[in-house]
Amino acid sequence: MEERKLGLVEGKFADLIWRHAPLTTKELVVLCERELNWKRTTTYTVLKKLCTQGIFHTEDSLVTVVITKEDFHAMQSEKFVEETFEGSLPAFIAAFASRKKPSEAELAEIRKLLDAFSEE
Repeated sequence: MEERKLGLVEGKFADLIWRHAPLTTKELVVLCERELNWKRTTTYTVLKKLCTQGIFHTEDSLVTVVITKEDFHAMQSEKFVEETFEGSLPAFIAAFASRKKPSEAELAEIRKLLDAFSEE
């Protein structure tokens, strides 16, 4: 399995699938032609790549989601923190907050999340 990674265009393609799945490959080709101005061959090429990465699956012309959008982004975030901040979430938050101070509403939401994690 390849590394799970999406470029800008692949991300738009993946978003189409996440929004409409399950869908047939024929429906996907129509969506991609309308939304991305892609030809059928481009749609199938990119779909095959993302299926190889284990993000989606096709069987009998039906495209299904293997990894949800939320799980995909959570994995990407975790990888970023691991590689950039040696896995330290506090170091990531400190770096982020040094450039963009969180609002009171954001701080309240973060506290609520932390409290929920403490209770688990």
